[in-house]
Order: sequence, then structure tokens, then C-alpha cells
Amino acid sequence: MTLTIWHNPRCTKSRQTLALLEEQGHAPLVRRYLDDSPSETELRAAAKALGVAPIDMMRVKEAEFTSAGLTEASLDDVLFAAMARLPKHIERPIVFAGDKAAIGRPPEAVLALL
Repeated sequence: MTLTIWHNPRCTKSRQTLALLEEQGHAPLVRRYLDDSPSETELRAAAKALGVAPIDMMRVKEAEFTSAGLTEASLDDVLFAAMARLPKHIERPIVFAGDKAAIGRPPEAVLALL
């Protein structure tokens, strides 16, 4: 099984999740999503794999969220566009396994994918 992690090496939870996967014997493909921003199409696929609305995969407590004029009532299209434009809005890390995904908060949440 191929695993991919949308990873931010500066984030403790992201580092912990990557380490957990490696401890489990996996060598996931690491995508530094802040440097390699996902497209709106990829973000829509991520939401589907996670089984969540786009708001549930966003960092709503970040200052950039409100300063961008976003709210929890914003339309899905607006939220996907915001994440594509500024990937810092994306909750991290997200681990993908086939057509399923999990947000590593807590890191152990990704173990269900293995």
C-alpha cells in the first residue's frame, strides 16, 4: 500500500505522524504541501477521501482564516479556493492510503488507514 502525507516539517503533529508511520514500517511519499500547493481538484478529492466538508479540513483558528474574510459559513467553493491559494489554511498532516485519508490529529488517527 502506498501512503502519501501532506507534511509540514515545522509542525509537531506532522513530524509525529510521519515518525509514527515510519515506526510502523512505512515509508510514505512526503509532499511538503506548503511548497507544492494542492490544486482545488486535489483538495476536493482529499475532502472526499476524508469524508468531511472542506471546513473540517481547515485551520479555522489561524489569523489568516479570518483575515481572508472566511467564516465557517463560507461556501465550499470559496473554502476550496482559499486552501488552494494559501495552503496554510489546510489542516495538517493529511495521510492518504488509496481512496481513504485521515488527518493526523492526533497522530494515531492515521493508524486506521494501515
